[in-house]
Amino acid sequence: MLITSSLTRRNISRVKPQSFSFFSSSIEVELPKFKVHRLEESELPTKATTTKSELLNYYKDMALMRRVEIVSDMLYKNKWIRGFCHLYDGQESITVGMEAALTMEDHIINAYRDHTTAMGRGHTSYQIIAEMMQRSTGSSKGKGGSMHYYSSKNNFYGGNGIVGAQVPVGTGVAFGIKYEGKKQVCVSMYGDGAANQGQIYEAANMAGLWKLPIIYTCENNKYAMGTSVERHAHNTDFYKRGDLIPGIRCEANNVFAVRELYKWGKKYCTDGKGPLFFELQTYRYHGHSMSDPGITYRTREEVTEYRKTQDPILLVKKWILEHDIATEKYLKEIDKEIRARIDEEVEQIKNDPMPAPEELMTEIYEGQETEKPYIRNVDMISSINKNFE
Repeated sequence: MLITSSLTRRNISRVKPQSFSFFSSSIEVELPKFKVHRLEESELPTKATTTKSELLNYYKDMALMRRVEIVSDMLYKNKWIRGFCHLYDGQESITVGMEAALTMEDHIINAYRDHTTAMGRGHTSYQIIAEMMQRSTGSSKGKGGSMHYYSSKNNFYGGNGIVGAQVPVGTGVAFGIKYEGKKQVCVSMYGDGAANQGQIYEAANMAGLWKLPIIYTCENNKYAMGTSVERHAHNTDFYKRGDLIPGIRCEANNVFAVRELYKWGKKYCTDGKGPLFFELQTYRYHGHSMSDPGITYRTREEVTEYRKTQDPILLVKKWILEHDIATEKYLKEIDKEIRARIDEEVEQIKNDPMPAPEELMTEIYEGQETEKPYIRNVDMISSINKNFE
């Protein structure tokens, strides 16, 4: 396969190039420099190794995630998806890089921008979209929606609608890991807006005291709910917010930087050294949620510039083309195949059933399999009403 000189004049050429060298079938990648807090820079990795097949798989995974989010946007605007919906496109390298470093034995908990995280934990694109469209074929049988994906099998705990509340829960998961003596780590994810929640630091205080194996992960996508980080945070160095807990800032649109960071972080935590604070610098293309157009507090030009110069998929595409791993035509075929697949799934989901009425009260309380389950307050209220009849 030949790379024509015209490729260097495309927008992807504006993505900052990385240094490569070949050793047999492997490719060596020079990582962007990490910023550290209470650590030595020399402790962090500076290079990563990949292969041609791995690069192609990263491209396919991120392209699929991107398509799911784009289609979800269209479905919401056409009223097939209702309620809250928070899209992730522009940040796919975080899911792919993180999952490349972890195993399903490790634990992840996050907030409401969770579609691709759920995909990384084993949910299919069909299940993700069906859940948002309130179909019984969805990940949570159509009863949870956009913010409530979950998989106990793969140690994924959501998907949570309360800002910052997932962090102390994740700290509890990390406590359980240490209590049981397992060589696992918990990643507790939150946004730059949630970084100002006090419960994060209350939980981190205990994690520091007990040296829990948890990585507090702030996804800094530059904006909270309609507010830039500079306007809502007095200290915008989120990786330093752990005080005595070491922290690292990462250019997270680079999938290899994310991957190597979490490999390093997992080893640090499972070696018994305690928690870490990670700040993943990224960018979201959409507004905070579907009710936010995303351009009242930033310009269209800014979003366009990020798409051209910092897009995580374009960065992987650039590496693939530069090293004759595949042609641009081949990559377009992958994109075309993904679009066709998702379109086909959406049409099928439209004909899937909604949850049955009897599903309304199932899987809420333990022991509901009995003929008359106890539901707190409801039985008490019934007794009170009878006394006044």
